[in-house]
Amino acid sequence: MRISTPLAAACALGIGGMSLPAAAQVNIEALGLTLTATPAAQSDYLFRGISQTRNRPALQLTLDLEHSSGFYIGAFASNVAFLGTNARQEIDALAGYRFELATVKFDIGGIYYTYPGYQAQPGQLELSYWEVALKASRAFGPVKLLGSFNVSPNYFGRSGNSFYLEGGADVTLPWEFQLSGRLGYTWIDRNPRFGTPDYLWYGIWLQRTFFNFTVFGGWYGTNISQRDCAPVAGRADDGQKVCDGRFMFGVSYTF
Repeated sequence: MRISTPLAAACALGIGGMSLPAAAQVNIEALGLTLTATPAAQSDYLFRGISQTRNRPALQLTLDLEHSSGFYIGAFASNVAFLGTNARQEIDALAGYRFELATVKFDIGGIYYTYPGYQAQPGQLELSYWEVALKASRAFGPVKLLGSFNVSPNYFGRSGNSFYLEGGADVTLPWEFQLSGRLGYTWIDRNPRFGTPDYLWYGIWLQRTFFNFTVFGGWYGTNISQRDCAPVAGRADDGQKVCDGRFMFGVSYTF
């Protein structure tokens, strides 16, 4: 139930499909490898519009090791907080292949989402799941268009088949600012197990790099009513408002 945020989870494919604003890169030329590490701190952790930290701050790290052939492996880590569970961290594993065809950049891969330390109590469901993801992008001058499609055979909380479609754009502005927007829709086979109906989320944010820091701020929301928002715990009256619209900001550091 994550929405990838611009600073941390976008390199995790659909993991939301947002671009990484800043990263520390180490070129291992002899082996044809590039290692990218992106630490980030932000006011919330959203995955496809829904807060994974119950509206609290998140510290995150994304690692990406890519070969010159286009094959890569990676990992993503963040704190989480789901009401009614003892899940406190998320660690995802990624692998895939990136290539360019007719000026379009593609990224085909898989993501395995895990929650180390989580122990399902009586009546609770397992949280770990995996997805296959296809991502594509193409630049038209200062505008880059992006799209992604993710499929899971047994989504978060054992909620059955899930399909996720996302589109968006990054626009380069004067003075090195970047304006980005995303629109995504999630279809879920067993909605009661997941805790929401099929839904739409959106986000629009502005970011800029200052020396070694990249900062962003923007507005994110879903079309899920408070009555219909009961992820994980299955309670619509918990007062968490994890599906509500909100302003989110964050910072990453390049080293």
